[in-house]
Amino acid sequence: MKKPAIRKATVKRVSKETSISATLLIEGTGKYDISTGIRFLDHMLELVVKHGGFDLTLKATGDLDIDQHHTVEDVGIVLGEVFKKALGKKIGINRAGYFVLPMDETLAVVAVDLSGRPALVYRDLIKARLVGDLQTELLHDFFGGFVNSAGANLHAKVMYGRSSHHKVEALFKCFARALRYACSTDMQMKDQLPSTKGLL
Repeated sequence: MKKPAIRKATVKRVSKETSISATLLIEGTGKYDISTGIRFLDHMLELVVKHGGFDLTLKATGDLDIDQHHTVEDVGIVLGEVFKKALGKKIGINRAGYFVLPMDETLAVVAVDLSGRPALVYRDLIKARLVGDLQTELLHDFFGGFVNSAGANLHAKVMYGRSSHHKVEALFKCFARALRYACSTDMQMKDQLPSTKGLL
């Protein structure tokens, strides 16, 4: 029996504002080595890896002395790029996935489609300016960077909740679980591209 291909990729992105490298193994075991200079962002990416069952090494340096914006958005861009590269031709993947997650008093839902077409609908209900050391308004930019470089539809929404920390964490855990299913192989359709267009 033919062994399934190991889907792995490395991406490096360097600009005048940031330098980011990432190595992703989709068939991972939740191992991570992540450093962005923003500890709460590190923690959220660690959740994506652990709950997604991926392996990820990601190192980022950026102009945090100016603002977090460039680093947060560019990390999202690189994460999207490394997933797109690792998925290759996308033969046999489920393509779409969704997850609903309760985290104490908070409920979040995320749906993703690795369609090749970038689109983002994002609602987090967060009123706090900071969660940990992360500027919360930049979460929209992070997910925007991801969808644009991955070529994905992503709908992420907090339905309700009290704690800003729980809202962010629930979104990232949902994102991980939805992405895990979308990247997984559909054994019944393992030799086919999941599209009537013949292109993703």
